Amino acid sequence: MSARFGFVPVVPPFAGAGQEESVVAAYTKTLEQRGGERWTAGRFAEPAPLLYVIATGGTERALLDVRDLRAAERPGEPVLLVAHPGNNSLPASLEVLARLQQDGIPGRIVFLQGPDDGAGLATLDVALDDMAVRTRLLDTRIGLVGEPSDWLVASSPGADVVHDVWGPEVVRIGMDELTAAIDAVTPEAAASGAASLVEGAESCAEPSPDAITEVARVNTALASLVERHRLDALTLRCFDLVLDRGTTGCFALSALADAGIIAGCEGDLVSTVGLLWAYLLTGELPWMANPAELDEAANTLKLAHCTVPRGMVERYRLRSHFESGLGVGIQGDLPLGPVTLLRIGGTMMDALWVAEGAIMARGDAENLCRTQVDIALRTGHVSDLLRAPLGNHLVLVRGHHAARLTEWWETML
Repeated sequence: MSARFGFVPVVPPFAGAGQEESVVAAYTKTLEQRGGERWTAGRFAEPAPLLYVIATGGTERALLDVRDLRAAERPGEPVLLVAHPGNNSLPASLEVLARLQQDGIPGRIVFLQGPDDGAGLATLDVALDDMAVRTRLLDTRIGLVGEPSDWLVASSPGADVVHDVWGPEVVRIGMDELTAAIDAVTPEAAASGAASLVEGAESCAEPSPDAITEVARVNTALASLVERHRLDALTLRCFDLVLDRGTTGCFALSALADAGIIAGCEGDLVSTVGLLWAYLLTGELPWMANPAELDEAANTLKLAHCTVPRGMVERYRLRSHFESGLGVGIQGDLPLGPVTLLRIGGTMMDALWVAEGAIMARGDAENLCRTQVDIALRTGHVSDLLRAPLGNHLVLVRGHHAARLTEWWETML
């Protein structure tokens, strides 16, 4: 089994014989008990997070050299330093992290009062989990099926921005490839997908059996593209399906998310990265939606969209796609209770809005996308969305996670 993480004790070049072992021996044992393995440079290409144990003072230059070796194999990884009370470990850690941050390299220090410091080790576990999320992002492949929708004028970063800032590789896939994949779906596969959609639904309003079969074909086709291109996530220019084939991708995006393949609408790469980040960091299925209404005085807003992961909802109904009246949209009942909202934005995807609140009610207005929720915020302000919006889509996850998201953002990106 691969290591949960690797670690490297860092000592200065003037350290005496045996000094490294005498200082870090107890910490080495503790780290090994938590799933770590001591690495040499020959293992620096491995994808598990790597942390640096600052044994003594005078290690600043040595740390930079070791980190350069790691960066040559795993570029873009933040630096996680472990400091302890003796041998000037903490001041050396402060100096070298300051230098790394001056160079634009993110990272953090975890200070352990000793090898049995329960609180410090709990902090280390969280930091390692954060590092693991960053590692996953660096190894992620996001499929962009078609181009971003024409109206996403503030949410269409270049593939280089997505990769350089967040890590994922963007894999461009033409709509013609999706069309060919849809046409290749067998009647048996389409029927099976349609049955799974209908059997789980509480009711079906507008969609005909043919419409349900067609969205099942889209689902099977997109799943085949995921396998063919080894995708971890994707986003789809879904309105081309409406215009060219009279069908929708709402079911397919829902089903992919339930299968662990994060899926965004409208070719929105920014929101898809947000969905993926929230999912990896919190373990909660995320939902992408439009703010449809808001009340500044009450600090409330309504979100709506025509798709939602079925694993997030208590029940769902099959409806038509709101804007077109075609295909199949999913009207799901999200559970009432605490949620976190977030939005990434900016030309370099380096801005963040995050807020916590609670779903207070669900809606069924006929002039909005099918899945609807009313949210009251307890932190953050809906006024921000009017004065400094980062784009039209927001990401929602169940539970309160603002502190964790913000700390990750400040130290891992």
